[in-house]
Amino acid sequence: MAAGALTASLLGANTANARPYPEPPRSMATTLSLPSPPGGANVKVLVFHASATEESPTVDAGIAAIEKIGLTGPEAGRFRTVATDDPAVFTNGKQLGKYNAVVFLTGGGDVLDPEQEAGLEAYMEAGGGFLGIHDAARTEPYSDWFTGLIGARPAADSPTGIQRATVEIGDRQHPATKNLPLEWKRPDKWLNWTKNPSGDVHTVARVREITYKPGASANGWDHPVSWCRDYDGGRSFYTAMGGTVDSFAETDFRDHLRGALAWTTRISQADCKATITSNYKAQRVTQPNQPGQNDQIGEPHGLVVAPDGRVLYIGRGGADSSKPVVTDWNDPDIGKGLGQIHVYDPKTGKVTLAGALTIFGNKGGGDELVKVEEGLLGIELDPDFEKNGWVYLHYTPHSKIDRDKQMAVRQVSRFTLDLATNKLDLSSEKVLLHWPVQVHSCCHAGGGMAWDSKGNLYIATGDNNSSGFSDGYSGNNPAPNYKGVSFADARRTAGNTNNLNGKILRIHPEDDGSYTLPEGNLFTGKEPDEGGGRTRGEIYVMGVRNPARISIDKATDTLYAGWVGPDAGAPSTTWGPAKYDTFAAITKAGNHGWPYCMGNKQPYRDRNLPDPGKPLGWYDCDHPKNESPNNDGLVNLPPITSNTIWYSPQGGGVDYPRDANGIPSYKAEEQKQLLPWLKGGGQATMNGPVYRYDAASTSADKWPSYWDGKWFVGDFYDDTQPRHAVLTDPRTAGKGGLPTHAESLKKIIPVGADGIRNLMDWKFAPDGSLYVLDYGRGFFTSDSKSALWRVTYKGGGPTPAAADLAWKAAVG
Repeated sequence: MAAGALTASLLGANTANARPYPEPPRSMATTLSLPSPPGGANVKVLVFHASATEESPTVDAGIAAIEKIGLTGPEAGRFRTVATDDPAVFTNGKQLGKYNAVVFLTGGGDVLDPEQEAGLEAYMEAGGGFLGIHDAARTEPYSDWFTGLIGARPAADSPTGIQRATVEIGDRQHPATKNLPLEWKRPDKWLNWTKNPSGDVHTVARVREITYKPGASANGWDHPVSWCRDYDGGRSFYTAMGGTVDSFAETDFRDHLRGALAWTTRISQADCKATITSNYKAQRVTQPNQPGQNDQIGEPHGLVVAPDGRVLYIGRGGADSSKPVVTDWNDPDIGKGLGQIHVYDPKTGKVTLAGALTIFGNKGGGDELVKVEEGLLGIELDPDFEKNGWVYLHYTPHSKIDRDKQMAVRQVSRFTLDLATNKLDLSSEKVLLHWPVQVHSCCHAGGGMAWDSKGNLYIATGDNNSSGFSDGYSGNNPAPNYKGVSFADARRTAGNTNNLNGKILRIHPEDDGSYTLPEGNLFTGKEPDEGGGRTRGEIYVMGVRNPARISIDKATDTLYAGWVGPDAGAPSTTWGPAKYDTFAAITKAGNHGWPYCMGNKQPYRDRNLPDPGKPLGWYDCDHPKNESPNNDGLVNLPPITSNTIWYSPQGGGVDYPRDANGIPSYKAEEQKQLLPWLKGGGQATMNGPVYRYDAASTSADKWPSYWDGKWFVGDFYDDTQPRHAVLTDPRTAGKGGLPTHAESLKKIIPVGADGIRNLMDWKFAPDGSLYVLDYGRGFFTSDSKSALWRVTYKGGGPTPAAADLAWKAAVG
């Protein structure tokens, strides 16, 4: 048989009948004799292009493109193409069994009778491959089996015109997408779906609806456009692209089809299981505490996983809800609590209470002049933990509070854990670093820590100030103070180059318990500017509000951080943006804005004495100045770097038109959402890790390589807030570049009352499983829902099996 597209007459052309048939009996699928798997090393592709109506104008272009794909490229990837519109091929086992894959380049309507559909079903059951293109999703509309094969059905009122749109490529490994641009701009006819297939199929690409007009049946930010899955014994790939003749002349679209055909024909393997919800198992691994005890878990506040798989997790210090708290500053026990460290050993399934620190932070709830969020805030393990057992804890010791001035000390200390007993030696404490914090007002203590590949320790410190005295906006009211210490002016803290609060610090711990300063921090600590003595050399990032969770991708040493914004529920044309919770990919030392600018350099309004209720000028994000009377650092600050992700009750990536001076309008009716996949409300960022796949690991629980390089971002709350894996563009990461793709994790890391509703921290273990802390349903305490969870993958490896690969395609 000569290479090339054969005419339909070879198989005998029949007119397709368009009428609703009943589902074919399953027994029909056994009447054909097919090899398992169909086809062989002499790879052949059948292009089926029947239509119940007028043949699509894309058929000739599609056949020619597939034929060209088969005849070009590396020899081992080539194949022969046969084209027909005769459905009788599906009842001819001798013919059908020769094809490695079947392409449906069909129009709408019912083109197969029951026996023919049963033949296609038998073909898939034998291990065949299927590729559907565009209008193939309208084929066999009465067949549930074919709906499953395709994955979704188009909405009747999908837009019909050709529109240019941006396609987001989420799968950077599948042969159909690995060579495509991260953001692929192209014209096509874009179909909407009656039911979104995400979670039931593996989506490799999405179309970004904000880049075109999707019409009334729009699917929203999660709009799959190409996907695949292992189906009924075979492999199914579908792309909604290819609705125009010109599509098939596009180099990138042909590359997309080439990769899809490589997988469906068994020329190459691919993972089409990685985002299918049913392939993941979320399991709670800790039990509720015994009454009156914290034997399993304290008030959840952070976790870290040791190289041997043990999980160490901390409780901030909130008391059991049955126990009273002390809020009277005249009482020596004001705010006294226990910050607990537990160890979960997955080998035994047992939890050990390793130890507890006496902390300041147990004052219960109330307003911002009553409650506090101090306590045991962060945990990390030494890079040589397996040898030395060193554990680093970030906390607020009760013994160091000044009740008269309502001041406290935060510190990072090193302790030693007995690796045999999982008990912490409290007498081994070495204090690395400490600094003062005011505790008259609440909140936002930060606490996260992380290591880079060079042994530098990053420490996230919160900006412990109230925003209630600036109506929830910039937190820059210089007037409120307690005994001379301002508690509502973030320019004293986060915006101050000489203050360690509201920062991410970077130090290099030494074995003797001291630390040195690595090169490349934001300041050296010895700047001669403005008279000298106005900077701290530990500062790596300034201008962050409450960076409770940070992480570092050791493959790139990129720092990832998230921080909570202030409390304003809506933008103000007088004062600036609504509360923005923020995530940032940080590749170098910098100023990330708070309390001067938020998001993508959206400024707040200055205010000053004697009347802080009256606005002054807008802050200059490129040339910020700290002119607060409470500032003891530099007046002239480093320029502000735009952030990667921000969201408010109005939506994600909210932006506004700007005037000639670059000032946003802040008018709600003029806003646009650059990141429509997220929204806030009540909101509290919980930054997560970047997953790195370990191919050498033999773990049966590890997440698949699809997630490699993806950054996990989440929120304490589980409603409209983020719980996503995102991709960033390496060319713009760290410079304020927006994510190129986001994928919801809410079905994989389950939300809801019986799921992980209040996400507090999440880390991947060395075995590739994911541990997640659920805070529980109360505040400043632990309850029956406070728990450590583990999320594992059970989907198996790539398909087809190595033994079923068509190792060499022969053409000639």
